[in-house]
Amino acid sequence: MKHPYLAKLLFLLLFVCAGFTGAFAQTGSVSGRVVDEKGEGLPGVTVLIEGTTLGNSTNSDGGFSIEKVPAGQHTLVISYVGFTSTRLPFNSTNGQNSALGNVTLNENTTLLNEAVVVGYGVQRRQDVTGSIATVQAKDFVPGQVTNPEQLVQGKIAGVSITTGGGAPGSANTIRIRGGSSLNANNDPLFVIDGVPVDKGSISGASNPLTLINPNDIESITVLKDASALAIYGNRASNGVVLITTKRGVQGEKLTVNFSSQTSIARPFKTYDVLGADEFRSRIQANGIASQVATLGSANTDWQDEIFRTAATYDNNISLTGNLGKLPFRVSYGNLYQDGIVITNNLKRNTGSLSLSPVILDGHLRIDVNAKGTQLKNRFIDNGAIGGALFYDPTQPVFSPEGRFTPFGGYNQYLTSAGIPLTLAPGNPVAALRNTNNISDVNRFIGNVQLDYKFHFLPELRANLNLATDVSRGKGSTTNSVTDFGNFNSGVTNVNQNGRYSQYKQDKDMRLLEFYLAYNKQLSETTKFDVQAGYSYQDFETQGPLYLPYRFDRTSLFTPGQELTVAGYYDPYRLISYFGRANLSVKDRYLLTATLRNDNTSRFRKGNRSGYFPAVGLGWRIKGEEFLANNNSITELKLRAGYGITGQQEIGGPFDFLPRYVTGRSTVQYQFGVDANGAPLFVTTQRPAGYNPDLTWETTTTYNVGLDWGVLDNRLSGTIDAYQRTSNDLLANVVVPAGGLSNQLNRNIGSLRNRGVELALNVVPVRSEDFTWDLNFNVAYNKTKITDLGTQQAGFPGYQVEGIPGGTGTNIQIQSVGYANNAYYVYQQVYGEDGRPLEGVYADRDGNGTINEQDLYRYKQRAPLATFGLTTNFAYKRLTLNAVFRANTGNYVYNSLQGNLANYANSRTSTGFVGNLPVGIRDTGFLTQQVLSDYYVENGSFLRGENVTLGYNVGKIFKEGSNLRLTAAVQNLFLITKYKGLDPEIFNGVDNNFYPRARTFTFGINASF
Repeated sequence: MKHPYLAKLLFLLLFVCAGFTGAFAQTGSVSGRVVDEKGEGLPGVTVLIEGTTLGNSTNSDGGFSIEKVPAGQHTLVISYVGFTSTRLPFNSTNGQNSALGNVTLNENTTLLNEAVVVGYGVQRRQDVTGSIATVQAKDFVPGQVTNPEQLVQGKIAGVSITTGGGAPGSANTIRIRGGSSLNANNDPLFVIDGVPVDKGSISGASNPLTLINPNDIESITVLKDASALAIYGNRASNGVVLITTKRGVQGEKLTVNFSSQTSIARPFKTYDVLGADEFRSRIQANGIASQVATLGSANTDWQDEIFRTAATYDNNISLTGNLGKLPFRVSYGNLYQDGIVITNNLKRNTGSLSLSPVILDGHLRIDVNAKGTQLKNRFIDNGAIGGALFYDPTQPVFSPEGRFTPFGGYNQYLTSAGIPLTLAPGNPVAALRNTNNISDVNRFIGNVQLDYKFHFLPELRANLNLATDVSRGKGSTTNSVTDFGNFNSGVTNVNQNGRYSQYKQDKDMRLLEFYLAYNKQLSETTKFDVQAGYSYQDFETQGPLYLPYRFDRTSLFTPGQELTVAGYYDPYRLISYFGRANLSVKDRYLLTATLRNDNTSRFRKGNRSGYFPAVGLGWRIKGEEFLANNNSITELKLRAGYGITGQQEIGGPFDFLPRYVTGRSTVQYQFGVDANGAPLFVTTQRPAGYNPDLTWETTTTYNVGLDWGVLDNRLSGTIDAYQRTSNDLLANVVVPAGGLSNQLNRNIGSLRNRGVELALNVVPVRSEDFTWDLNFNVAYNKTKITDLGTQQAGFPGYQVEGIPGGTGTNIQIQSVGYANNAYYVYQQVYGEDGRPLEGVYADRDGNGTINEQDLYRYKQRAPLATFGLTTNFAYKRLTLNAVFRANTGNYVYNSLQGNLANYANSRTSTGFVGNLPVGIRDTGFLTQQVLSDYYVENGSFLRGENVTLGYNVGKIFKEGSNLRLTAAVQNLFLITKYKGLDPEIFNGVDNNFYPRARTFTFGINASF
C-alpha cells in the first residue's frame, strides 16, 4: 500500500538537515545558574526569553545557557513547579555572552502557571476546564516496575489498575471511571509522545505496554472527562493516558545517568489445600476402597515444588546533553525477570533516542522520538498452578524407578500396562519442565513532529506529526513426548506423541496528523487560541495460520519448521478532522469548545462518520475582587463540562461484510493421500455471520469539578462529580436461530456510570531539614445497565464469565436495572450450626421448586470505591515513601472452593484421587455446589503496595555528580476478609490465578 506522506517525510527530513547547516548564525547568548533559598542548584527549571520561543531547562546543577539571543533589551521568565516565577531583565550584545550569575527562586506551591499536557498541545493549569491528573517522574511508584501503568497505581482518583497476576509482564487492566461498554474495548487510549498507539495486544506479549521501558518516562497524564477527551473522539470513551518520555533540552551539559536494581521475589500467599496427612485421613474416611488404595506414602507440597524464589535484574543507562546545538537523549535498558513459577521468565532490551532541536531563529521546533524493544518470554500455562492444587500430596515428584524411566523420571498415574491413565491428572512439575512455551517480540515506535511558528505571523503555528508503530511477534510451544502432565495441551494419543505449535503476527500502524494553531491576545484581559487539524491512522494486522504438529520419539523434528495452511489480514483505517477553541477573559472566565469528526472503515458507508462535540467552562473564583486579598485561599476554580465520545472497537474489521472465513482444523476435508499413504486434508471455508447495521456506540458525559487550595497550598485538592451514559452499546449477543451464526455483534441498549472523585494533597511539615507530604484519593463509581434492547418475556439477561465445574456454566450476568457483571447465583440456606446445607437453597419465587427461576443477582465484581494513599518523608538526605491502595464493594467468586471443596472426586474417579481445599472442613459437601452464593466472598482489601527507603549520598566524583541508594518492599501486606488467594482479580473469578509476589528491591542510581 502506498502512502504519499512518506515522500513528504523524506522531503522534510532533508529540509531539516539543510537547516542545520545554515540556521545558526551567531548572535548573543545568556547564561546563569538558578538556585533555591539555600543556594543549591535547581535542575529542570524552565528559562524562557519573554516574547520568543528561545529557552531551555537548567541542568542538574541549576545552570542554563541560551544561544542565538538577538541584540537588545530582553526579559528572562524563570519558572519552576513549587517556586515563585521570576522575571529578570537583561541586555544582549550581538555576539557576546551575558553572564547573570545566580538567580534565586523562592518557594511558592501555587501551580497555576505549570504547563500540563493535553490532547494536541499543552495548557497552563489555570486555563484547564477538564478533569485532568498528572503524575511526574519524581512522584512515580518506586520499586521493581516492569510496566508503565504500575508507575501511577494508586496515585490518581478514578483510575483503577488491576494487575493480572504475578507473572513477569502480565497484563494489567486499567479502568478510568469504570467501563463504558459491555463487550467493546474498555481500555483507555494510550498516546506516547503524541502517537496514539493500537489498543490491541501483540501475539507473544501478555501486555503490549511491557514493551515500553518505564525508566524512559517523564510524566503520565490522564484525561478523564469529555471536555478533555473529545479531541480524541472515537477512541476516548474510556479515557486517555498521555505518556511523555524524557528528552534533552538546549544548553544542558552532558549528563550520564545509570541505575541498577536487583530484586528478590517470593509468593506472597499460596492456595490453602490439605496437607498430605490430613488429606490421607479424609480420603480414608470418606472415599471408596479403590481410591484409598491409590494413596501413596509421600508428603509433597506441590505448590512448593512449582514455586520458587525469583530474581530480577534491571539495568538502565542514559546520556542527555547537546551535540552542538542539537539537544539529545539516548538510553538503553536491560531487564531479566524470573517468575515465581519455575520455567517462567522475561527478558527485555530497550533503546530510545530523542532529538529536540530548535532552528530558524526559534521558529521551528523538531522532536524526533524513536523507541525500540526486544522482548523474549517463556510462559507457563496457569493450568499447571491448578494442577499443583489438585494433585495428590501423597504422591512423590519422581518415580521410585528413577529419573531414566520413559516418562523423564517423573511420577505418573499409570495403567497395569504401564501407560498413562486416561483422564488422570498429570504431574504438575513435569507439565512445566517438559513444556517450552516461548515468544519473541520486537516493537518500534517512532515519530517526527515539526512545530513551525510563521515568521510573518508569529501567532500562527503549524504542527506536523508523522509516526509509525511496528510490532513483530512470534512464538511456539513444544510439549515433550515425556510430558504427560501438560494441561490443556490438546495432545491426543498422549502416551506416544509430543506436540509442536507455533504462531506469528505482524502489526503496523501509520499516522499522519497536521494541525494549525492560532493564539491571540485580544486585549489586556482577553485572549483566545484556536486549532484545527486532520488525522490519518492506518492499522494492519496479519499473519499465517499454522497447523499443530505431533511427533513421537522416531520423528525427525526440527522446531521452527512452518506448517502453514492459511493466513489472515485485518486492516482498518481512521480518518478524522478536529478543532478546538479556548477563550480566557481576565484569567478567570474560561471556555473550551471541541469538535471531532471520525470516520472508520469498521462500518459500512452511511454509518462510518461520527461527530463528537464537547464544551468546558471554568470560573477561577480566586481571581475575583472579593477574594483577591484573601491570603488563606490560594486557589479556587469551578469547572463544568459536557461532551460526547465514541466507541467502535469490537470484533474484527469486516464484521459488517458478508464473507467466508477459514474453518477450524477439526472440520478439514480429506482429499486423497500423499506419497507415503498419509491422508491429505484441506481446510474448509465457511460463511460467517455479519451485521451491516453496526454503528458507533456513543458515551455522553457530564462533569462538574472544583479545584481548591488554602494556606499557600499546604492543603489543596480537587473534587469531581460525573455521569456517563453510553448508548447504542456494542455487544456480542445471542440472535434467533436460522442465520449464519447464533451470536453477532450488535448495537443494543445503554449503560450508565455515576461517580464522585476526591484528591487531597497535604503538606503537614515543610522545613529546612524535614518535609512531609501526603496525597490521598478516593473514587466512588456505580454502574447500572439501563437498557438491553427488545427481549423476550422472562429473559434474565446475558450470562457471562464461565467457571469450572460444569460445561457452559457461567457465574455472572448482564441484566437491566443492575450493575454489569453481577453474580447470578442461588441463595444458600444454612443449618442451626451455621454450616451451609448441601443442595438447599432459598425458594425465591415461592413455587415450591428450586430451579433456574430461583437464581438471583448478588453483588458485583467491580469495586464501588477505590482508595489511594501516598506519604513521603524527607529528612536531610534520607527519604521514606509509602503507597497504600484499597478497594471496597468488590466481590470475588472463590472458584477453587466451589469446584473442588467436595468429596465427589474421591467417590467417582478411577485410579487416582485429587486433593481438597481447606474449605471442605467447613462444608463437608459430597458434590459440587458451584452456583451457591456461599462461594461469592467479600473482596474488599487494604494493600501495602510499596515502601521505599532512600539515601542521597551526594557527590561521588566531581561537582554535579550524585549517588542515590534505595531499598524497597512491594506487596508488603494485605488486609482482607476474602478466604481465597487474592481478592484483587479483575474478572471476579479466582481460578488458577498466578500469585502476586512479595518483592524486595535494592537499587543504585548514579548521575555525573
